[in-house]
Amino acid sequence: MRTLVRYGGLMAAATLTTGLLTTGTATAEQSGTTAPCTISVGSVTAGGDHRMQTFSATAPVTKVTDKIVAKDVFPDGQTRISAAVRYGPSGSSELHTGQVVLGSVLYDFSYRTPTGGGTVSQKQLTRVGPGWDAYKTLDRSTVGSQSVEWSMRNAGYELDRRTVKTDANGRLYRHHDGWVSNFRGVKGMALISQTASYDTFLMTHTTGRLYTARLARVSGHIIPSVVKPIRMSTWQVFETLVAAPCGQGTVVLAIDRDTGNGYLYSIGHANGLSTVVKGLGKAPGTFKDPVYFSWTKFSDPLLFGE
Repeated sequence: MRTLVRYGGLMAAATLTTGLLTTGTATAEQSGTTAPCTISVGSVTAGGDHRMQTFSATAPVTKVTDKIVAKDVFPDGQTRISAAVRYGPSGSSELHTGQVVLGSVLYDFSYRTPTGGGTVSQKQLTRVGPGWDAYKTLDRSTVGSQSVEWSMRNAGYELDRRTVKTDANGRLYRHHDGWVSNFRGVKGMALISQTASYDTFLMTHTTGRLYTARLARVSGHIIPSVVKPIRMSTWQVFETLVAAPCGQGTVVLAIDRDTGNGYLYSIGHANGLSTVVKGLGKAPGTFKDPVYFSWTKFSDPLLFGE
C-alpha cells in the first residue's frame, strides 16, 4: 500500500490492493460494553423544521427515534448546508446551536426547546457573511477552546479552513487561514476524528473509492494533508455521509440521494485498506429531506475514528 502525503491534492495514481467489505450479521458496540452504538441523523425539512432520526448499529438496522425536534427553525426551502447541531441541557430547557447556510449567506444560530424537543424559544440567527453559494459542505470541529470550520468548494478544487476567533469586543469572527487543493470528484464527506493537531474526514469519490483525509488544524496557508484509501469501489453512489463515534471507530450513515436510501456501516479505527468495514444493512425509511447533518450532544466525546 502507498500512503499519499500531499500538500496540495487528494487523488494521485497508486497501485493498491482492494480490501474486503464485511457484510452479514454484525453489531457495532462501544468498547467495554455490550450495548450497540447509535447514530442521531439530523435533517432540515423542506418546511425548515429540525428532524432527528436515531438508529441502532445492529444488523438489521433498528430505527430508535424519528421526531421533529423543532418546527420552523428556518424559512421554507432556504437551507442549503448545515454543520452539526450541538445540543444539551441548559437550565430548565434544552439548548441547540450550530451553523447554517441559507441561500448564499452563512449564519450562526441557537434556540431552546423543552427537553426532547417542542416549542422553540429564544431563537437567534446571526448573520456571518455572504459568498457561501460557492460551497457544498460545512463542518465545525471544536477541540478544547479552539474551533475550526472546514468547507469544500462546489467544484472540489479547494477545501478551506477558517479558525473561529473572538475580537476585542467579544464578537466571534472567522479567519480564513488555510486551504488545500485538488479535491475534485469528492461527493460526500464527514468528520470522523479530532485532535488538537488535526481533523480527519471520511470522503466518497466519483471513482467509487472511499478515503480518509487527515488535515492539519494549525499550519501555514497551504494545509498539510495525509490521504489514504479505505476501499476502492462501489462508494460513488453516496453523496451524503453522517458519522458518529463508536468506541475507537465510527458508525456512518451513507445516503444515496438519487434513491433516497440510506445504509449503515460500522467502520473500525481507520488504517488504510486494513480498516474493517461492516455493512449493517439498509436503514429503515427514506432520506429525501433537502439537508442532512449530525446531532451531537455537548457531552459527547471527541471523534476518534482514526
